[in-house]
Amino acid sequence: MSMRKVYSELKGLKVKEVPSYVKPMLSMNFVKRAIQRGLDNYHAKYIQTNSIDPLYHVCFGGMIFSYLVALPEERRHLEHQQHAKEHGGH
Repeated sequence: MSMRKVYSELKGLKVKEVPSYVKPMLSMNFVKRAIQRGLDNYHAKYIQTNSIDPLYHVCFGGMIFSYLVALPEERRHLEHQQHAKEHGGH
């Protein structure tokens, strides 16, 4: 379900009705079906069409993941370097 559809449906509800509308969407069964539907759509859009896009998705996803994993260490390194400059280090 797209966010636009959810938003438009929520706009028409009263505040008391929102929990009963949202609660079924938070169940494990609903989440599993939504993920399965997303995977099926991905398969139909990219895999069955013999597109090269899934390879790009894996490559760029791997680069982003690698960057995010290394980011805390890089930040510590840069903070240490800045601290050393401020206190007469290298």
